[in-house]
Parts: sequence; structure tokens; C-alpha cells
Amino acid sequence: MNWNKLLSTTRLGMEDWTISDKIEDRSQFQRDYDRIIFSSPFRRMQNKTQVFPLPQHIFVHNRLTHSLEVASVGRSLGNLLAEKLIPENYENPLVSEIGTIVSTACLAHDLGNPPFGHSGEAAISNFFEKGAGHEFERQLTEGEWKDFTHFDGNANAFRILTHQFNGKRPGGFALTYSTLASIVKYPYESVLAKKPKFGFFQSEKEDYKKIANQLGIELKPGSSESFCRHPLVYLVEAADDICYQVMDLEDAFKLGILSYAETKSLYLGFYDIEKDKKYIENINTTLMRVTDKNEQISYLRAGVIGKLIYECIGIFTENQQCILAGNFESSLIGSLKGKQAEAMNTVKEISYSQVYAHRSVVEIEIAGYKIIGTLLEEFVGAIMNPKDLYSKKILSLLPEQYKIQSDSAYLKIQSIVDFVSGMTDVFALDLYRKIKGISLPGVV
Repeated sequence: MNWNKLLSTTRLGMEDWTISDKIEDRSQFQRDYDRIIFSSPFRRMQNKTQVFPLPQHIFVHNRLTHSLEVASVGRSLGNLLAEKLIPENYENPLVSEIGTIVSTACLAHDLGNPPFGHSGEAAISNFFEKGAGHEFERQLTEGEWKDFTHFDGNANAFRILTHQFNGKRPGGFALTYSTLASIVKYPYESVLAKKPKFGFFQSEKEDYKKIANQLGIELKPGSSESFCRHPLVYLVEAADDICYQVMDLEDAFKLGILSYAETKSLYLGFYDIEKDKKYIENINTTLMRVTDKNEQISYLRAGVIGKLIYECIGIFTENQQCILAGNFESSLIGSLKGKQAEAMNTVKEISYSQVYAHRSVVEIEIAGYKIIGTLLEEFVGAIMNPKDLYSKKILSLLPEQYKIQSDSAYLKIQSIVDFVSGMTDVFALDLYRKIKGISLPGVV
């Protein structure tokens, strides 16, 4: 793979369009960024759980704030990489846009996540694998069935960005090929997944192949179906990993799950006493001036993020040839060494044992299973048996963009999964209550 092909302004669904020669106020990749910012799926993330339930008085992260922060980190990573690549690729003006491409992909990386955090993905998979949806297995191919039993928010994000929903334009968001390729962390279909992670559904497989072919994204050595990652995927993944792990500690502190001393110790663990002596001195000086504990934790968190950004760029630069050859098998965060690797492993252990297993998180996961399972049972059952009177009433609640005219069981079911996965936590709960006859207006 090479940067001249990997960076492209061609847009999905608009391949025959030519870019105007007039002076534009935005680059093509900046247009991608703006299209996502102003979109309905992006706005809906403000009411989707990231990890913790959305409390009324303490503002923890939701999917929207998480995505904005990931985009900020991704922009820094992309700009640093561009600085290193420009001397070698000075004839390619698109290299300077890498920061924008990465930040845009970061904005979009969670668009496909259903309500109620990561448990939402598991709830959808569980409905088909072990729940009422299992009865439809015989009507689907192996790949179609695994798209549902291994439902993945990454593949769903690619679908949201590329699929022509009813009444919408071809190419979905009509984003550039480079931006779209940069969000596909697992560039293979569900039947090839060794774990419940994959990059595109059967319905979008040909779109990804077309993008990969133009960008020169090669197949993995020895594989006829699994592709190498677009190199910028590593930066998007790193930005997400940094924010996901580091920011959750700050939320846990604000919610009282972790103490001040525990949180401070975890952040300071990323610094080597000898190698980072000057940094530690500056930290101690600042902590003496800033006495507010919330502000201290925020300051420490910001320092760790900055440190990890430079560590990740160093790892990318050292392994660039392997990455371009498709031979780099780790993540950038997974390739940390020394003190940073030790600290990150400690953070992960604490997160899984104390943070993600906290009662408030488990409660929202249980609620998500119940609500999503019920909504899928009602709507999938209705679309597969549309002539029933009750089914007609249920389907009348389906928004126009999700209504399809097709005999394909796969496409029918997928339209319902599109609807449910796109809901906010509040909307899903409200619709669940209405369908179950709970708190109906005028009913005591």
C-alpha cells in the first residue's frame, strides 16, 4: 500500500462527480467532517450511554462527548503523522489533510452503537442467537445469520455511513473513500470473524471491496477475503483506546467509584521516575497551585493523554513499513512498552474489576437486554408476519426511512435492527413502556 492511493477524495455514490475548480472554503475531508457533525445519527449520540448511566447532576461521558474527545485526540495523532510524512510525500497535497481524515473517522466510529452501551450489541446478538429471533435462522445464509448473531457496532457504523436508506441519496453520507476506510477496524465479514468483531455486513460487502480496490488496500497474505487495514485505522483505534481507558477513570472518580488517591496514582503510573523527572516536577508544582481535586484529576488526565499520543506516533513511525505491508498485527496501544504498558495494563485491570463491574453499569446492561430484546421481538415478529392486525399497528410506528419493499428475510430483519440500534436510550425506554402498556397517557 502507498499513501498516493490511500488518500483519495472520491466519494461513495458520487464517483462520476467532478470537483469544482473554483476556490472552496473547505477541503473535501473537511466536508466529510461537517456532514457528520450536522447529521441526525451524530446528534442522537448525546443520549446514548457510553459506560455509565446518564445521571442528572453529574455530567459523565455519553457517546457524543466521547466521540468529540476521540476526534480531538485523533486530529493530534493525524497532524503529527502528517508532519513526519510530508518531507517524503511533498508532491501529494492530501498528506497535510491526514489530521482531518482521522478526526472525521473518529467522529463517526461510534455511530453504529445501539443504546445502553456495549451491552446493546450483546443484547441484539443474544436475541437472534438465544432469543425469539432464533426461529429465522433457516431463512438466512450463514453470513446473513452471523451478521445478526455477532452484531457489531463497527459494521453498523459503516452501514449507516454508506447505505441508501429509504428516501435517502445513494452512498449514504457520500463520504470520501479514505474517510470510510479509516473507520473499518476489522476489514472482513462476519463469517471470517474469530471473535464477535467484523467490519461490514453482507449488505455492504461490495461497497467495501470497491473502496479497498481503489485505495489499493490489499488482501491479507494467504487470504482471499480478509483485507489489510487502512493505515489510518491504527490512529483512529489509538485515539479511541486512549479516551476510552483514560477518560473512564475520571468519570469513575466523579461518580465516587474510585477515590482521589486511587485515580491520581493510576494517572501518575504512566510516568517513569527517572526518565520523566522534569514532567513529574512540573506536575507537582501545578498540583500545589491548583487545589480543586476535580481540576487536579483533569490536569493529570490531560497529561497522560498527551504522553500517549506521542508514544503512539512513535510506534506508528517505527512500524510504518510493516503497517503499509499489512504485517502489523497489534494495536498501537497494545504495542506500548515499559512504564506506559505497565500503567495501561493496571488501568485495564482496575477498570474491569471496579469500574465496568460497578452496580450502576450492570443495572443499565440488564435494562438494555430487556428493552432491546422486547423491541426486537415485537418489530421483527411484525415485519415477518405483516398481515396480522397487531403487526400492522406495530409497523405503523416504523419511521419511513426504515420501511422497505422486499421479499428478503435478511433485508426485512435488517431494517428493524437499523431502527432499534439507532434509538437513543430514552427513546428505546419510552417505546418499550408504551408497547408494554406502562405509563400510557390518561391511564392510571
